[in-house]
Amino acid sequence: MDTLSLFFTASLLAFGLYWFICILGSAEQKGKSALHISGGSISADNVGDKYNQYRSFFRRPKEIETADKVPAFVDTFYNLVTDIYEWGWGQSFHFSPSLTGRSHRDATRAHEEFAVDLLNVSPGSRILDAGCGVGGPMRAIASHSGARVVGITINEYQVSRARLHNKKAGLDKQCEVVCGNFLHMPFDESSFDGAYSIEATCHAPELEEVYSDIYRVLKPGALYVSYEWVTTELYRGDNPEHVEIIQGIERGDALPGLRSYDQISEIARKVGFEVLKEQDLAKAPAGPWWSRLKMGRIAYWRNHVVVTVLAWLRIAPKGVVDVHEMLFKTADYLTRGGETGIFTPMHMILCRKPEEAATH
Repeated sequence: MDTLSLFFTASLLAFGLYWFICILGSAEQKGKSALHISGGSISADNVGDKYNQYRSFFRRPKEIETADKVPAFVDTFYNLVTDIYEWGWGQSFHFSPSLTGRSHRDATRAHEEFAVDLLNVSPGSRILDAGCGVGGPMRAIASHSGARVVGITINEYQVSRARLHNKKAGLDKQCEVVCGNFLHMPFDESSFDGAYSIEATCHAPELEEVYSDIYRVLKPGALYVSYEWVTTELYRGDNPEHVEIIQGIERGDALPGLRSYDQISEIARKVGFEVLKEQDLAKAPAGPWWSRLKMGRIAYWRNHVVVTVLAWLRIAPKGVVDVHEMLFKTADYLTRGGETGIFTPMHMILCRKPEEAATH
């Protein structure tokens, strides 16, 4: 092969790799460049060790005896997965029912706007996002409602990412992000006009703890809506396949044991809430929320090749290959959970703090 042909071939390969990684983007939409995937606040050399520690801790979630350590490992989980989520999913780390003729982005936005519409807040109201991630829902809800949104996440890296996105969106004056544990929030009593959590409280070892603190910071008469990850009435604990699916979801998503759908309203009432409405938003006529996972299978395989190559080139931490593989396997468990109907990530509960409420 002459020099010109060699140069042409090398240039073609280089362009192909650039297009594959930088232009083609991720499985669904570009939230972050593949070239910038990291371990969050974890140093590159420690990503592999932290992943192994995480996997060991969540091997059998329902048997976790050291519940006090769960928040720290949830923090580790989000250091490991945040960049991959942004790259492969976008800035809203949750599911939504598919909408006929509309994009996944449109469906996600509609799901977020529905939550704040239930709160019936007016522009300028101060509302809480309990478990805000990098702030995708926060920005959609602030834009839609005109409310001032204060988000809390346990992960410092997500705080920095959310603030960056808020500023880019021109919403940094309307959206505030705080680093903290939503089991013990650094907010005054009766200081919010409303609150929501979107697929976040599933990380709490005890749901009563997070509901109790949300109750504390709400003003009397204010509403709270949550989308909960739960097992449905179709789940059978004596069915080995059901158990395998649910444990797979728990291990791959830092969950200290999924709760049953019939526990949610009971816990809400126990902390003092009035339960106004409860509904599984995944049920018909809603479109399947897991369709996005199934449609992205080929792209996920492609992404895994990208991550492996970047790790081999030492552009990405070596441990992210294991993290990405874990998320790919978890996507399969989530899909099976949706198809069998034994799991839903959008069991909606709407609550109100009584007008004459005593603060806990």
